Amino acid sequence: MPEVRFTIRWPDGAEESCYSPSTAIHRHLAAGETYPLAEFLERARAGLNEASERVAAKYGFACSAAMDQLALIEQAAKNQPLDGHVTCLSLS
Repeated sequence: MPEVRFTIRWPDGAEESCYSPSTAIHRHLAAGETYPLAEFLERARAGLNEASERVAAKYGFACSAAMDQLALIEQAAKNQPLDGHVTCLSLS
């Protein structure tokens, strides 16, 4: 299953490299797009959950790396302004 690395820029300007175990994330995030923080979190949750489900369908178990990445994103979001925006810089 092809993995995807995506880079985001948080509202405070920090950039973070993130991981998805499948291309499912492409249906939820687009390179060059900027999302309000709450919308970004919803899209990241949906994309990483879908990616984990695709792994489960293929291998019989959910992807802990996808859930770990989601936990890191949600933790980092707590330190950002609620009215901030997140930019998806790249998906590869």
